[in-house]
Amino acid sequence: MAKHEHVRVAVIGSGFGGLGAAVRLRREGITDFVVLERADAVGGTWRDNSYPGCACDVPSHLYSFSFAPNPDWPRTFSGQRHIRAYLEHVTDTFGLRPHLRLNHEVLRMEWDADELRWRIETSAGSFTADVVVSATGPLSDPKIPDVPGLDGFPGRVFHSARWDHEYDLRGKRVAMVGTGASAIQIVPAIQPEVGRLTLFQRTPPWVMRRVDRAISGPERWLHRTLPVTATLRRGILWGIRELQVGAFTKHPGELGLVEKLARANIARAIKDPVLRAKLTPSYRIGCKRILLSNTYYPALAQPNVDVVAAGLKEVRGSVVVGSDGTETEVDAIVFGTGFHVTDMPIADRVFGAEGRSLAEHWKDGVQSLRGATVDGFPNWMTIIGPNTGLGNSSMILMIESQLNYMADYLRQIDVLGGRTALAARPSAVHAWNRKVQNRMERTVWKSGGCDSWYLDAHGRNTTLWPGTTGEFRRETRQVDLSEYEVVRAPKPVKAAVEGAAEPTARSARKKEAAS
Repeated sequence: MAKHEHVRVAVIGSGFGGLGAAVRLRREGITDFVVLERADAVGGTWRDNSYPGCACDVPSHLYSFSFAPNPDWPRTFSGQRHIRAYLEHVTDTFGLRPHLRLNHEVLRMEWDADELRWRIETSAGSFTADVVVSATGPLSDPKIPDVPGLDGFPGRVFHSARWDHEYDLRGKRVAMVGTGASAIQIVPAIQPEVGRLTLFQRTPPWVMRRVDRAISGPERWLHRTLPVTATLRRGILWGIRELQVGAFTKHPGELGLVEKLARANIARAIKDPVLRAKLTPSYRIGCKRILLSNTYYPALAQPNVDVVAAGLKEVRGSVVVGSDGTETEVDAIVFGTGFHVTDMPIADRVFGAEGRSLAEHWKDGVQSLRGATVDGFPNWMTIIGPNTGLGNSSMILMIESQLNYMADYLRQIDVLGGRTALAARPSAVHAWNRKVQNRMERTVWKSGGCDSWYLDAHGRNTTLWPGTTGEFRRETRQVDLSEYEVVRAPKPVKAAVEGAAEPTARSARKKEAAS
């Protein structure tokens, strides 16, 4: 690769968002782009999360691109291996390999206001791009809490998203920290082989039964032979989830029946009343993501498992100590403690028109225009940006809506012509976020009585979308130019007096704006 390369579009990340953006660019006739990926393969979170039991909690036919249906999903809820294979298939089917730049970690992105382009430094070379599409995703950088004494622990320590496959857990004493979506899959997968498993649970999750089964050969044959049947299946799955949205976003009281089913699920598997009390949440179901498993509760009821209803407070040598004073000696600590969602590390590496980092710009809370663009950062877009997450459906639906917005954004730049950039107006960003946050007040995520990773340090839900996926698609169908300032490259100005200095780019822009 050349030391410097200029492209029209630089896509950051090669998970669902990045690969989806790459496919859409090619379908729009744009081939002058690269996909910058820090790892040595595509896949994003489905490459990184290879822990035992890793699977998706969204039905397979809904958790795939509408433009790349897979008639051969083996199960109604697919595992990590099959989802990663699907993403490799998408990469090959749509001819994305030539655009990939693997092992290219983005170190810094800086907006050049004179040239109206982004300057990008990576671990393997530099690039410039007219437009950046950041698809790093909120679940890409693991979060391990700052636990006193952890550095002195003599055993193995790793996060669920960085699983240590070389370490044999058989017969070991293992501490599992956290009870999120990863933990409830890991616990039943490793419980039969470890010597003892201690689960540190700060807050119990609501867990519903997982209606999973193998998809039969005749079903797969039908989907291959008559693709419309797979489309119909996807549509039904989508429609059911759209109908559920109102209970989460407008009428949380309607979730009472679901909560009764979840309580029955606990009672069915956990006969010990003390353990059952530990595992029963005190907040409204839906406030945190509802998890799906048929094996989590049965695993916790096994004699080699202890549930500590407290967080991990400190580590003393090989002893882990809970915030309730419980002490347990272990050989390994596995963290299932989530990711940097509202404080994404990539934000420290992006510098906008005023020279400020995105992290500094977002210090009082992340926000964007329609989940895609940020004021002060022209020609920079994000896939799965603020308030685009979902609590009950497939993120692929939201990604495809954002790809529609991305495509129209690029079309608008083409129509405007010349060296042009679009900069989100602060007033438009604030208006959009006021609307989103006002709607958020009625949701179960704000009123359900829990403290979740959906909320930022100020207690605002900057993660989820408070509506249906259909609503979001309508909101992002096309770019409204009234929400943007059109920025054009400054024209050289001859000095009125011989020897006078040329005006700076910033003063030229101010003069143009004033006129």
